[in-house]
Amino acid sequence: MSFRWFLVLVSVCLLGFPIATPAAEGAGKKVVILPIREEIAPPLVYLVRRGVKQAMAEKADLLVLDMKTDGGRLDVTEEIIKILNQFKGETVTYVDDRAFSAGAFISAATQKIYMAPQSVIGAAAPMMMGPGGTSIEEIPKAFEVKMNSAVRALVRTSAEKNGHNVQVMEAMIDRNKELVIDGKTLKEKGDILTLTNLEAEKEYGNPPTPLLSLGTVANLDALLAKLEYADAQRVTVQPTGAESLATWINHISSLLLIIGIVGIYIELKTPGFGLPGIIGIIAFLFFFFGSYIAGLSGLEWLALFVLGLILVCLELFFFPGTILLGVSGTILMMVALVMAMVDVYPGMPVVPTLPQLTLPVRQLAVAVAVAIAVGLVISRWLPKSRVYGQLVSGSASGVASVVAQEQTQRMRLGQVGEAVSVLRPGGKAQFGEDIIDVMTQGEMIAKGSRVRVIGHSGTEAIVESAS
Repeated sequence: MSFRWFLVLVSVCLLGFPIATPAAEGAGKKVVILPIREEIAPPLVYLVRRGVKQAMAEKADLLVLDMKTDGGRLDVTEEIIKILNQFKGETVTYVDDRAFSAGAFISAATQKIYMAPQSVIGAAAPMMMGPGGTSIEEIPKAFEVKMNSAVRALVRTSAEKNGHNVQVMEAMIDRNKELVIDGKTLKEKGDILTLTNLEAEKEYGNPPTPLLSLGTVANLDALLAKLEYADAQRVTVQPTGAESLATWINHISSLLLIIGIVGIYIELKTPGFGLPGIIGIIAFLFFFFGSYIAGLSGLEWLALFVLGLILVCLELFFFPGTILLGVSGTILMMVALVMAMVDVYPGMPVVPTLPQLTLPVRQLAVAVAVAIAVGLVISRWLPKSRVYGQLVSGSASGVASVVAQEQTQRMRLGQVGEAVSVLRPGGKAQFGEDIIDVMTQGEMIAKGSRVRVIGHSGTEAIVESAS
């Protein structure tokens, strides 16, 4: 079994990712088929991104959109069009049954359009959903004019780029636009243009050219045969439930970053390993999982993040004061978090451009700022709270019994010792012959400084500077 087949088997069995089966070696042309089904919604963005990246990575010759949709969200449509523009090979839309609203916009983003018998395309006027998305409401006049202008600009750009009739596409959007070609009125003012397959392929002008569709074909097999791809390797990208889950995860990605940073911060302040660290790690895993399913990043950035975390832990617990380990680890973790949000396509430069980095850096900066604020509150409040004591004691290996621990802690109150590591705010200090876990109330104390015990939190002694 080849390594590539092994990856496919593991992905399908363990994660449910619908990675397409690798094509046979030595075959000729390659075709990737993307099903555009149901509602144009966020999960479809991930499917299209995954399919386009696969087509680019495998150097596919043709990308086919198998279209059957009633439309959907404009923001999602715009994102899908941007993704499709990354593919430099031949692109075709096959309208199987219908391509309404957003489906018509996406069709214009491909170089060719073909339609199935008795299929329709059009009715692309922007609409506004009512509360809960269960009804359609009338758009206020001023807002309708503004929205129509934006949508027309988006579709006009795609239509001009791919050689489609711009007037036809605008007539599908603007009910106030009249469409007259060769002296024949195809749409009057007040209507929205919708074309059947026969109407869309009818030729007008001199020389005669199809109105929109290049022809009617019975099915995908007939389409590929017409385009001379009948014997090509064919890969169909299938949607998954994981992509729907990724939609939800990416909506809360900033919150996951905050939870992850705060969780790791609390864990580094406490001895042993317990609930805060588990929560932090789970938050980061969900963050990277969402980016991976969304097609934004590979698992290499998760690996880089883990490496950075290991370096930080080495600095804090084994080689305190070296600085280089901690700084290097922090930089690796930040790079991994940013790159997990950057959309990079095969063939692009390894180093992302400034526009690609702007949004990820902004999201991370906001998450870090909020996490710092939460951390400051935690460092002041939690050491004195019962909840913090329970979190710490639940994960620490302390003295043999609670009673003995309490007696030891009472005896240690007021004792003065020496910090044997940098306290930031957690670390270790020596009192007599005993080296114990200590923490400050937020301030950093240098190694070798004298410290005094002023309280306890779980098994950790709370200290202050005794200089």
